[in-house]
Amino acid sequence: MFTGIIQAVGEVAAIEQTGGDVKLRIKTGALPLEDVQLGDSIATNGVCLTVTELPGDGYWADVSTETLSLTSLKSIVVGSAVNLEKSLTPTTALGGHLVSGHVDGLGRVVGLTRDARSWRVSIEAPADLARYIAQKGSICVDGTSLTVNAVEGARFELNIIPQTWEETVFSGYALGSEVNLEVDVIARYLERLLQSGVAPTASSITVETLKNAGYHSD
Repeated sequence: MFTGIIQAVGEVAAIEQTGGDVKLRIKTGALPLEDVQLGDSIATNGVCLTVTELPGDGYWADVSTETLSLTSLKSIVVGSAVNLEKSLTPTTALGGHLVSGHVDGLGRVVGLTRDARSWRVSIEAPADLARYIAQKGSICVDGTSLTVNAVEGARFELNIIPQTWEETVFSGYALGSEVNLEVDVIARYLERLLQSGVAPTASSITVETLKNAGYHSD
């Protein structure tokens, strides 16, 4: 799990084709690696990748055909900048929201407008993801935890403050840029619960229900 708070911007140093899928070498720049071991997870533009080698200045990771088909990693080239975040530990501050690193789909940048010192970024999401995106809700874009300012159909708007703009890959966005999207996991589980037909309603909660669940009143 991750928080969506980007810790550093890395760079793609090498891409090796390996019979359909690829191996990526990422230079991590300012991201400290002293506590990283083989098998650990690092979110790379929001994609949870497993560290397979540690050459000293970064890491190697395998990227499956499934991941390539669903994320923007299929379009990166040597020299591409990538957002980086190490996985959560029990003492990590949860500054963003809970992020799994499992990309739900690709969005497309359809608007970039200055707003004082910030930028307003409009993104069009795949139609099947739009129902999970709510005004003032959370969304993860290329691994960055953000608050949705407005929603209209499949399009949503973000306000990117100078700190986020300068310290992430947002500063490299242009109209048409593809971005990895991960919707709030709570929205997905809530939908599944409602679809199951077993979600409790206010009218179904009785004293007997509470007693059976282990709650007792004196």
